[in-house]
Amino acid sequence: MVVLLAQPEAGSDLKAVPMSERNGVLEILTMRRDPFGFADRKRLKFGDVSGMNAFGTTFVTCSGAAAASEILMNKDRAFANGPAWSYFIGPFFNRGIMLLDFDEHRDHRHILQQAFTPRVLQGYLDELQPMVAERMTRFPTGRVKMLAEFKKLTLDVALEVFLGLELEQAEADRLNKAFIETVRAGVAYVRKPIPGGRWWKGVRSRKILEEFFYDHIAAKRAEATPDLFSVLCHAEGEDGARFTDEDVVNHMIFVLMAAHDTTTITMTQMSYWMAKHPEWQEKARAQSFEFGETLEYADLAKLTVIDLIMRESLRLCPPVPAQPRMAVKDTQVQGFYIPKGTMVSIPQLINHRDPQYYSHPEVFDPERFSPERAEDKGHRMAWTPFGGGVHKCIGLYFAQMQIKTVMHHLLRSYEWSVPDRYTMPMDYSALPVPKDKLPVQMRRR
Repeated sequence: MVVLLAQPEAGSDLKAVPMSERNGVLEILTMRRDPFGFADRKRLKFGDVSGMNAFGTTFVTCSGAAAASEILMNKDRAFANGPAWSYFIGPFFNRGIMLLDFDEHRDHRHILQQAFTPRVLQGYLDELQPMVAERMTRFPTGRVKMLAEFKKLTLDVALEVFLGLELEQAEADRLNKAFIETVRAGVAYVRKPIPGGRWWKGVRSRKILEEFFYDHIAAKRAEATPDLFSVLCHAEGEDGARFTDEDVVNHMIFVLMAAHDTTTITMTQMSYWMAKHPEWQEKARAQSFEFGETLEYADLAKLTVIDLIMRESLRLCPPVPAQPRMAVKDTQVQGFYIPKGTMVSIPQLINHRDPQYYSHPEVFDPERFSPERAEDKGHRMAWTPFGGGVHKCIGLYFAQMQIKTVMHHLLRSYEWSVPDRYTMPMDYSALPVPKDKLPVQMRRR
């Protein structure tokens, strides 16, 4: 007998969502250990849409690009970001842009977009590039853990480009620890501030971040500087509306987290695949030497090999593996009845390996993104590492600019490798990171 979520009204042609009878906490543990095997078993047993109950909440996974399109495009405003993401990260990233919905989200996004226009991005590149070039002169050689090195680098970028501040190393380390703890808190099993637990650490770290930004906001309001912090303090909407101090702090904490962690994960994945496939590393390096050491903003689009590697790495391991939404009214997905209050999840980690769109989806094959093949164009939601719809990542162009700039400088100065039989062991308990931090053998060219 199959357990069902809820029966639609009599006479409806909608289907009821099949539910797992297994304990929901055990289901989540299994999913985190082996997300791909877990997804295969669920789809074999239930199909693309199935649910489970855990932590007092009903979760429905909606696999496939078609389901993703219905949820992300959200034409009848049936799904909301705020109630869904707040369940996971609300206390730690309160009122960040991803946690706002509908008219309020639109108004805040219009102001935030001023921080990511081409003119402003050019300014960020001018600030970013000398710092990356200087850091590359000090990049370690020998056995290097790439995740750790990229995390240090992206934090430096965040402090320089987003904050416009020079901090003592101890203060930078304190902020980095606070960001790590806020991210990890979102997937805590014990979701109460019990001293020493993940949730408690996340709440504590949120306060640390708030205090830091409030301490600096008066100076940022007093003088316009080219960093994101200052831009948000001075940006105005079409009607002259400006962010309050609270708005600025909320958006800065969220944007810094998003830029810091997702970029680190992407560059780590790219480094892994270029180590496993040295022919692609050499292709990317050869193209980088076609340009000068210092890139112009227009050059970024011409780094096509790095772009192919980046896109394939994002396909195989999107930094945000799933996107939750909350049904704010009775609705449907792919013909299944979704009652109000149901949490739905779009598993892009799984969708990105859908054989309907990707040939040999487990294989690293950057050419699948070439204009001739364009496998990601088989459906508008076949490739969604930056989300989709109105909540598509507002910082995606900055993220790609930062990744390409770092990789350009790294490729020109270094070569790296891993043992032939090495496979990167992944931890999917929060955002996906290698358990061993990806040790590579790095040598200066």
